[in-house]
Amino acid sequence: MNRKNFIVGLLAAACFIASSMLMPSAGNAQADPKVAKAMADLKAATAKLGAAKLDGKEAVSGKDASALFFGTTKINNNFAVVDDVVKANSGTATLFAKTGDEYVRVSTNVPKDNGRATGTILDPKGKAIVEINAGKAFYGEVDILGKPYITGYEPIKDAAGAVIGIWYVGYAK
Repeated sequence: MNRKNFIVGLLAAACFIASSMLMPSAGNAQADPKVAKAMADLKAATAKLGAAKLDGKEAVSGKDASALFFGTTKINNNFAVVDDVVKANSGTATLFAKTGDEYVRVSTNVPKDNGRATGTILDPKGKAIVEINAGKAFYGEVDILGKPYITGYEPIKDAAGAVIGIWYVGYAK
């Protein structure tokens, strides 16, 4: 009888572990279809420009930031890509450049009181940064500058596979 209880307990534990691994969490939840399409469009638009790289620095709204390039196109303070993606999909779009331990919005149409939220950083205590720092995508709801958004964040990697920035798309909730 004792052996039977042990085996049943072991099977129950295994089932619990397996089901908890298969259940979606905020970090790996299925992307909202609008978010998924906008993300695909943002990534395709930057891919047309060339490979991603950081090269030097350029101030963005008064904040010193790494200069993000796709091919020969500098993205800092250049809003063509994010605006085109939003024109086609609505919502918001951002390209972040990794600057030290922070991710700085170098091109965005996320609004803030005095215009675009360029020069602001990805919340260092937010849900998305954990996944991004692990080289993984994050899809889910987050607070951006005090407002809830349904979002997608995917790491931008250089030719060596290092995370150098972030593609972001989102919709105000």
